[in-house]
Amino acid sequence: MESFLQSLNIQVITDVAIVALRILIPLLGIIVVFQCYSSMRRQRRDEKPLIVLENRKTTEALPVLFWENSIGRAKRNDIVIPNDLSVSREHCVILRRKEGWFITDTGSKTGTYVNGKLISERTPVYINDEIRIGSDTFVLKRAQDYSVIDSGRRSLFYKKEGSKEGIAPFALMMLISIFTLFMATEACLSIEATDFRPLLIFAVFMGLAWIFYLVSTKIFRRVGFELEGLALFLSAIGVMLSVRQDMRQTYVQIAACAIGMAVFCFMIKFLQNPDRVNKWRLAIMIIAVILLGINIVFGSVRGGAANWIVVGGISIQPSEFVKIAYIFVGASALDQLQTKKNFIIFIIFSAICIGALFIMSDFGTAVIFFATFLMISVVRSGDYKTVVVSVVGAIFGGTMILRFKPYIADRFAAWGKAFENSDNLGYQTARALTYAASGGLFGCGLGNGYLKYIAASESDLVFGLMCEELGLIVALTVAFSIGGLFFYARAITTRSRSTFYSISACCAAGLLVVQSSLNIFGAMDILPLTGVTLPFISVGGSSMVSCWGLLAFIKAADERTYAIKKR
Repeated sequence: MESFLQSLNIQVITDVAIVALRILIPLLGIIVVFQCYSSMRRQRRDEKPLIVLENRKTTEALPVLFWENSIGRAKRNDIVIPNDLSVSREHCVILRRKEGWFITDTGSKTGTYVNGKLISERTPVYINDEIRIGSDTFVLKRAQDYSVIDSGRRSLFYKKEGSKEGIAPFALMMLISIFTLFMATEACLSIEATDFRPLLIFAVFMGLAWIFYLVSTKIFRRVGFELEGLALFLSAIGVMLSVRQDMRQTYVQIAACAIGMAVFCFMIKFLQNPDRVNKWRLAIMIIAVILLGINIVFGSVRGGAANWIVVGGISIQPSEFVKIAYIFVGASALDQLQTKKNFIIFIIFSAICIGALFIMSDFGTAVIFFATFLMISVVRSGDYKTVVVSVVGAIFGGTMILRFKPYIADRFAAWGKAFENSDNLGYQTARALTYAASGGLFGCGLGNGYLKYIAASESDLVFGLMCEELGLIVALTVAFSIGGLFFYARAITTRSRSTFYSISACCAAGLLVVQSSLNIFGAMDILPLTGVTLPFISVGGSSMVSCWGLLAFIKAADERTYAIKKR
């Protein structure tokens, strides 16, 4: 009787602990995401002019606010000269590099002159140099000579606000560690048999995460750890979701995460110089085309798409790496951006990428590339005609696909009718909706769900798996944390050192958001099921590496990333 009571007490304590953990996990998840974004928001750098262009005749002062500034008659320019018809709509670009300030003519009608000499390429300019644009001559002045800058159209008053402290990287890592430990502990307690594998996985993953933290903050001395913290938070959820499904997949996911961290660190260093990136642009484009070509010739078919290559028992998805290359090719420095040749090359590369994905029948990834193409087109040129023509072409292409690819048409036929087709076309989606709803706000516990027995639950349907096992609160927290990347990227690009960073950060974040939307809305039957992964969460080594690479573009756009640090 006594042993029975003891075992009963232990069971009661265990049950109470499980309930407490299921409440604490979403609460702590919200705290992690909130701290990351609030910290990034608080640490915005002071905004004030870097230099000033003073009109020689009128003494009107035009503030130069960014590292790259377009000058012209059109209102979309950073510096507008509106009443001079001899100034082209996009006349020239003044930009800052490590070596100093430069100016480049971008195919203007009347040319750009520095100290009376017509320039034909990127030309250095110095304080008190004279720059003639159209019929106006401007003198380059130091910004500190002006406390109030009157541009004729507005007055810019600026002040030094001082740096605001965000969450300390160590404190953020401790929050993520505790969050992951709670998930691992809950996974151990919520099963009848003794199984300490979740705690082993916790130790391996967090050991890797702490090594990455030390390398980033102590060796590379990066400013801030919020973006990396978000990625680790999401990766931890994905790793712990896979523990009770397939341990081999779990270790592959951790290994891919390690590779992704290495790629992230390499790209941060590589992206430091946007001019170096531009020199490698052609080589990156050629490598991407070769990867797609190899995929077309040697690709294995999975789920209807021939987008996998198997090498020595390891499956690789080249199109995931091409996403990184696509951002590289689509973004450029401002002086190169405003040339038609540059944009035409990007359009041709886009057509090759999307065409190759169509040949491989990887239509989910093709949609992601197409959406990214539209974003880059608008950000690069503001030319909505290109967007309209592209959308019309996409509609026509989509119609042809539905006609000649029956299994794609089947997905559209089942769209929005999951329960009506629950035994055939809507089988996966109906189960995802049912089991996701059964998880409630706090979930049924890691490994206790039934969706894990349905095909692709760890990849295409992983949002439903999160809802079932971790609860709706955690699932929505994950969705909002990925969606917030776009708004953060948009906010920091106003102070980016180059248009390359502005475009690459916004479009990398936009790509992650579009991919997440397709995965989440597909699993919830709001959109047709496309078979794309949920960034950092879904099982897939290629996807994990790609996501870390895309995150590097956002990190590089933050001007603080390359700030000179005191030792």
